[in-house]
Amino acid sequence: MEQSYSIFLPNHLLVGAGAVEKIGEKAKELGKSHALIVTDKGVAAAGLLERVLTPLEKAGVKTHIFDQIEPNPRDRTVVKAFEFGKKRESDLIVGLGGGSPMDAAKAVGVLMTNPGPLQGYLRGGQVKNPLPTLIAIPTTAGTGSEVTQFSVVTDSERSFKAGIASPYLIPKLAIVDPLLMQSMPPSLAASTGMDALTHAIEAFVSRNAQPFSDALALHAIHLIGSYLRPSVANGSNEEARSQMAIASTLAGVAFSNAGVGLVHAMSHPLGGHFDLPHGVANAVLLPHVMGFNLISCSEKYAQVAEALGERVERLSLTEAARRAKEAVFQLSSDIGIPLRLSEVGVKAERIARVAEDAMQMKRAIGWNPRVVSQEEIEKIYREAL
Repeated sequence: MEQSYSIFLPNHLLVGAGAVEKIGEKAKELGKSHALIVTDKGVAAAGLLERVLTPLEKAGVKTHIFDQIEPNPRDRTVVKAFEFGKKRESDLIVGLGGGSPMDAAKAVGVLMTNPGPLQGYLRGGQVKNPLPTLIAIPTTAGTGSEVTQFSVVTDSERSFKAGIASPYLIPKLAIVDPLLMQSMPPSLAASTGMDALTHAIEAFVSRNAQPFSDALALHAIHLIGSYLRPSVANGSNEEARSQMAIASTLAGVAFSNAGVGLVHAMSHPLGGHFDLPHGVANAVLLPHVMGFNLISCSEKYAQVAEALGERVERLSLTEAARRAKEAVFQLSSDIGIPLRLSEVGVKAERIARVAEDAMQMKRAIGWNPRVVSQEEIEKIYREAL
């Protein structure tokens, strides 16, 4: 073998329709009695909160609900959730929702067992102590946060989306129940699905990629290419929603090990400055970044094209790699994703500052297969406008 590498896998995955009904018995098996539910008001309004509360309460687990998590969760909101849970002596944290509640739940866990302030961890501080027991339950098929070692929170002082990274952040249990994802409206199914595709593609071409992450990423790409369109078209399509749930989790494990790249380095500042939904930012940027990266990993992009259903056997390697970029752009178009940053409120006059912030995402920049400068990042932003 040419290199050694570490592999971080989920602690325990519970997958399938109706799996969430087992959360009460799982909490009791873990010896827990007070659960802090970290979620958002959209999850509650969709009736999904009751699907978690009922089995917990039947098992005799007291529940305390913090439902104020916003898209692109902010540090001060995480601190509020932490204070809320600490007063109630919570011994179990449940992150319920999309990436924002799950990431916020992880950050709450960091504060429960590690000294504050939170900003210290958002600015590179090391998480030294294991988190309290954490259960993650996704209600969207996109972020993969239920199986990753990352949490992304907005540092309000800097208007900067920053990451905390530690194996301690991998939840004790992840419950992936596609029935919780049937209520996603088409726009959310589309943006979260493209988020999962971005995770898979960036993990696949990452400098940090290895055989295990490659296998997971490539299968996730294949599933997304096959099932994202029908999942967006009809939320009642159980097969499509189930396969997208699996694809999202596979992509999450892949990028938890291989990392992400330039798309994420560029999309996080857009979230910080313009509060742009993460999946939409990724989807708009992905084909542009693929075009930039193409000369560094044509062989892998050719495999991406094939996984997305493109016929590449008679094409040259470069042509096949370009077909991957075209396939991603076509997929976004088919499912109604905005194709330009200008359509979602990004202002040209702020691009230079956003590009400067993107360069601060050193981990993602370092994993990207092609070396990039700030001037090149600014150029890609302007192309995407």
